[in-house]
Amino acid sequence: MESILYDKKENGVCICRVCPRQCRILPSRRGWCRTRWNDHGMLKTLNYGLITSAALDPIEKKPLAWFHPGSRILSLGSWGCNMNCTFCQNFEISQKEAESRKLSPEKVLRLAQSLTVEGNIGVAWTYNEPSLSLEFIRDTAPLIKKAGMVNVMVSNGFISSEALDILLPLIDAWNIDLKGWDPDFYRNICGAARKPVLETIQRTVGKSHVELTNLVIPGKNDDPATFEEMVKWIRSLNQDIPLHITRFFPCWHLTDCPPTPLSTLVSLGQIARKYLSHVKIGNVSEEELDEYQWVNR
Repeated sequence: MESILYDKKENGVCICRVCPRQCRILPSRRGWCRTRWNDHGMLKTLNYGLITSAALDPIEKKPLAWFHPGSRILSLGSWGCNMNCTFCQNFEISQKEAESRKLSPEKVLRLAQSLTVEGNIGVAWTYNEPSLSLEFIRDTAPLIKKAGMVNVMVSNGFISSEALDILLPLIDAWNIDLKGWDPDFYRNICGAARKPVLETIQRTVGKSHVELTNLVIPGKNDDPATFEEMVKWIRSLNQDIPLHITRFFPCWHLTDCPPTPLSTLVSLGQIARKYLSHVKIGNVSEEELDEYQWVNR
């Protein structure tokens, strides 16, 4: 499958325009995310229709807590990512060309429809960075919408403006990771930049249902003052944007940090609720959270 967003340059060089990296890809080479390959001057998408992970998930697992609560959604993932977060919990598919099976847009539609009897409301593009499956979503999402179902994107938000132009009319709900407020956190921990993520959030708000997730990592992005700056920025867009404050557990290259203390999550939740109408603490059971709050009331 030929990529739909790239420029051809001299000597067979291709410039990918799917994400803000704008990779300059030489012939027979791949871009940073590994999903785009320069085949003699034609940029090809290597993960088109390749599915590494599929599950019928509760919508709350995306997490989306204020979009069709109590429903379930067919969740599909491919491989590849345009970030390399040291704490990635899906590194087996985001950072590697993982084993997969190929589906056509029509097969995805039939699968989604077959699961409506189990409460399925559509398709969530998730697990790895779904914007790298731009061409497949472009071909599949309209079929899902025409069938009366919804499309959901669970994304890091590191998307080019052009790619977002294609996705916005197709996507009904987004969960976007706002990984931290300090630009250095994005550079040093995620291998990316914060500004394009903020631009994605700004553009999706008002166009679709949007919820944000902030994974709180001890000693990395848990400074209360910096967190408050982030929450104020979210409120400047809309105080009704839901924010999921999520507990970190050691993973991949970041195993020297302990799980986020419940005290940190509760404290940051109190800050967020001063500015936002919908705040939820995630990756913590209701029983564990209730017990903590009862003991510390």
